[in-house]
Amino acid sequence: MTGIRLNLSHSNLEDHPDWLEAFYQAQNVTQKKADLLIDMKGPELRIGAIQPINCEVDTLLDLDTLKLPACIFPLVPKEKLLLDDGKIELEVLSDVQARVLRGGLLTAHKSIALENREVTTPVLTESDLHNLACAKEYGVTGIMQPFVRGKEDLLAIHRSLESIHFPCKIYAKIENTQGLENLDEILPYCDCVVIARGDLANAVGLCEIASVQHRIEQICKERNHPYMVVTQMLNSMIDNPLPTRAEINDIYHSVLDGASGIMLTAETAVGNYPVQAMSTFVQVAKIAKRDAKKAKEERKCLF
Repeated sequence: MTGIRLNLSHSNLEDHPDWLEAFYQAQNVTQKKADLLIDMKGPELRIGAIQPINCEVDTLLDLDTLKLPACIFPLVPKEKLLLDDGKIELEVLSDVQARVLRGGLLTAHKSIALENREVTTPVLTESDLHNLACAKEYGVTGIMQPFVRGKEDLLAIHRSLESIHFPCKIYAKIENTQGLENLDEILPYCDCVVIARGDLANAVGLCEIASVQHRIEQICKERNHPYMVVTQMLNSMIDNPLPTRAEINDIYHSVLDGASGIMLTAETAVGNYPVQAMSTFVQVAKIAKRDAKKAKEERKCLF
């Protein structure tokens, strides 16, 4: 692996001295310099600090128990609420009640997406500004900005970094339709585009996500702009020591097609087989890079 990403959606850098110390020590032991990326809270929507709720299909759910952000109200009857990257789906009945259409165990701080509706929220929260202010002190090398909607979002990041005299790479996460539509204007203001397939699939529809990923890849390659593919790349390895064949295929083609980076999330954050997952990840990526190099050499020979 070449670095780690800390998700600061509901915490600050100084809240994780154990993680940061482990990261620094690992670099010393391996004599390998690694990137430290921090994922901002940004305009992302999340449920509050709740106790786990078992959402059973066809049951009615009291929305007050989810501690939903005020900016999504008023809700529209019959609109869909997608929670935890769409794993759980609710149909709104009113501002206080919804029916469970797709169930599962819901835990604190999971993502929220409203089907067919965008919610306007600030680019940077108070906690984001706080984390940016101390990022240099902790050795941060990259800022991951979620739900980028257009160049103005990234200009806000640039201004914040300039105000503290901290040059840092910016990773623009594409996970809504606005970001997808404004990709051309976003590219000049970021160092890398992140194809964040969790919420992006909620925004465009699950069956469209492969097509949308391909579209973003093609645009980035045409403009020679780095891009990263993330989300559920080895999702089965959260609970299993071996991946599915489909996951291997996904990793292989992401790298073969030109991704400059790939990333594991839950597989290493909460998974039961983090070392095996990362080992598999790296092995498949190396094979894809080997084959890409071989194909490039063969093309050269033809001309």
